Amino acid sequence: MLDDYTVLDLETTGLDPKKEKIIEIGAVRIRNGEVTETFQSLVQPGRELDTHVIELTGISQQMLAGAPYMDEVLPQLLAFLGEDVLIGHRILFDYSFVKKAAVNAKAEFVKKGIDTLKLARVCLSELPSKRLVDLCSHYKIAHQAHRACGDALAAHELYRRLCAEFPYARQAEPEPLHYAVKKEGPITPAQKERLKRMEAFYQITLPYEINQLTKNEASRIMDRLTAHYGRCNIAPTSAGSQDA
Repeated sequence: MLDDYTVLDLETTGLDPKKEKIIEIGAVRIRNGEVTETFQSLVQPGRELDTHVIELTGISQQMLAGAPYMDEVLPQLLAFLGEDVLIGHRILFDYSFVKKAAVNAKAEFVKKGIDTLKLARVCLSELPSKRLVDLCSHYKIAHQAHRACGDALAAHELYRRLCAEFPYARQAEPEPLHYAVKKEGPITPAQKERLKRMEAFYQITLPYEINQLTKNEASRIMDRLTAHYGRCNIAPTSAGSQDA
């Protein structure tokens, strides 16, 4: 059983780290089995939140107003995580979102981790659900569900309970976390112009902060708009329109 580690949990706009964004980070530093420090930050995703995300997390668009963007939060987060092993419920999910942000920022982020979900699937195979909220109910662990720090604290308590009860959990070794992702460059001037022209042509307002998009994200949005509304036939106004 590990006594020194950091528990990481994120709230996000969706499940795919290549398309979705982080909206909240929670990390809990553990030393000698006890909580010594926490890291918490809301994160501005640069897009409007879907209703189901607001309902699930309780995080509203108003709460995110003025929150820092991920590139602002990332250096603080990486410094907090340091060289620690990561623990979390579906830790690869959380790792993958941070990994993507780190790759885009040209920052090093290589970690080992222990997944409490994997431990629970072996140790508590008889339980019908291995969701964190249900495992916390099983162990009567106080839990603020679907908020990053609340989930991180709950995952810490779950790990300690599993280790106390099951030799398999006590003997579990951290494993390398792997997530392959390529760096995405920022949106190009030509793409910005194209998206603004598409907004005007289709008479819509995009639910994104255009300046915060990556080049890949901008391409996907333009493809979706064209598929939904049809081709935008307004002539380009600048020489950089080859990205349109």
